[in-house]
Amino acid sequence: MQSRFYGSKLFDGFNAIILIVLGVATLYPFWDTLVVSLSPLNDNLGSSIHLFPRHFTLEAYEYIFSMKELWRSYGVTIFVTVVGTLISMLFTVLAAYPLSKSSLKGTRVIMFLFVFTMMFSGGIIPTYLVVKNTGLMNSVWALIIPTVIFTYNLILMRTFFQTIPESLEDSAKIDGCSDIGVLFRIVLPLSMPSLATITLFYAVARWNEYFNAIFYITDHDLWPLQLFLRGMLFQNEAAYMSGGESTFLLGPSVKMASVMAAALPILLLYPFFQKYFVKGAMLGAVKE
Repeated sequence: MQSRFYGSKLFDGFNAIILIVLGVATLYPFWDTLVVSLSPLNDNLGSSIHLFPRHFTLEAYEYIFSMKELWRSYGVTIFVTVVGTLISMLFTVLAAYPLSKSSLKGTRVIMFLFVFTMMFSGGIIPTYLVVKNTGLMNSVWALIIPTVIFTYNLILMRTFFQTIPESLEDSAKIDGCSDIGVLFRIVLPLSMPSLATITLFYAVARWNEYFNAIFYITDHDLWPLQLFLRGMLFQNEAAYMSGGESTFLLGPSVKMASVMAAALPILLLYPFFQKYFVKGAMLGAVKE
């Protein structure tokens, strides 16, 4: 018994060490980005490891947040994230719920058509022509409508709906509830962990949107945040390499400050969704 006790303690200690190492390896890049963004240019040229800012400064943040174009791009990204996520969740739920019912004929064929798009797509040029011919060029809707449903999220939502006992829905229908009422009064309240997770998936994807914006948005006033920061970094890098003015602010400090400005808002959402990740989907839903 004693040897088993010590073996268990040794195993727990070994797991703790591994988790600590993995945690540090995961958090250090974020910490390094923060330290570099809070340091002047000269402090970032001497070493590649940054534990603490030797000379604290907010000049890099003052530089990027003084740009009106940044705030305009923030507005575009917030609109795309909020409206796009709501629309995507609506269509994902309305598609996943009926497809989770075995009584619906043709579900396998419909799911095959969805999954087929994950393996084969029309390509960049046909998609561009569709967006252009539908009049979505230079519109924020070009960043929302073509990618309104992610097939992977649809599969996750459908699989989760299938775990909900049909007895709950049958009981609600006996009480006179319609299919729409069952969905919004029974199914969705029980699906909060899944809804929160998939909402976060959509929100992160919308917030980081830049690839489609490169093709569909040529008006700089409609650039989302990621595309604006990308263009700004390229311009700053060119100015820095050519020895232009304000070289103190250009370079690594501004780069890392831009990364923090783009990443921090979406990271702040995680604490609000964390409580749903640890809850059981059907906890207390069915009583024997």
